Amino acid sequence: MLTDAHHRIIDYVRLAVTDRCNLRCTYCMPENMHFVPSQALLSDSEILRLLQILAAAGISKVRITGGEPFLRPGLLALLEKITAIPGIQEIAITTNGVLTAPFIPALRALGITHINLSLDTLQAARFQQITRRNRFTAVMDTLHQLLQHELHTKINVVVMEGVNTDELLDFAALTREQPVSVRFIEEMPFNGQGHTFSGINWHYQRILEHIGNRYPLHKIPDAPHATALNYHIPGHRGNIGVIPAYSRTFCGTCNRIRISATGSMRTCLYGKDELHIKPLLQDTSNSALLLSAIEAAIQVRYANGFEAAQAYQEENRESMSVIGG
Repeated sequence: MLTDAHHRIIDYVRLAVTDRCNLRCTYCMPENMHFVPSQALLSDSEILRLLQILAAAGISKVRITGGEPFLRPGLLALLEKITAIPGIQEIAITTNGVLTAPFIPALRALGITHINLSLDTLQAARFQQITRRNRFTAVMDTLHQLLQHELHTKINVVVMEGVNTDELLDFAALTREQPVSVRFIEEMPFNGQGHTFSGINWHYQRILEHIGNRYPLHKIPDAPHATALNYHIPGHRGNIGVIPAYSRTFCGTCNRIRISATGSMRTCLYGKDELHIKPLLQDTSNSALLLSAIEAAIQVRYANGFEAAQAYQEENRESMSVIGG
């Protein structure tokens, strides 16, 4: 098993398959985002070899992210090959939903049933304001298709002061009739737009207090290593959760690493790239060397996101699409 210096077992990888996105969410990336050349991305064969090595070392869960993963050509064929890797027990996908709907039956057929849908508003005009694109109808169609095909659906809502805080109760109300988990995420300093992030007023405690003033919230057990604090509203089919992404209360049990679309490994969202894997993948005869480098990078992992951020004090933080979500 992959284990860091703080005795945390690493069994989960978040893998970005592209840095490209068809939205320009204001909290995630600038409008004039520059994407890397396609040849700089990990190829299918490099991804499969990397996951085979990681699975043999104990990685059992893979989350496919981006950018927007459905912008990668041949994604379904790649996913089918990933499902065949021994040791990979769960594959999940995070998507913005713009292109996802037509692929849902095929995902179900592959056994991929856990989807996180990024959706920060239930209003079409506001969606265009946040994403700078007019694709609200497509995203809502994806949500309906996910529910119709009975996939395990989580809606990720980034809470932004002065933008969508008036909709928190509307999102909570979605759980009354639909078996969805709505997860409210603290805003993070990864917009790639170069301005200093001064912190948040809508932290997870305030979010819970706001919703709790309208609905009774019953705490339910959180899964091991969960980033969300989960609650149930009596009489509702779904649940709500809050993710203290900026408060970083979950760092002590973190079990994940991140691989960017270009093959850079990051052991903490708030840290820096610790290892460039793509060059090591060129030597197809020496998997031990690659695994040894990965193990070494994990061993110097910080105890939490605060330590990582302190060691990586850069005002110009990358966009979330570069980091890989």
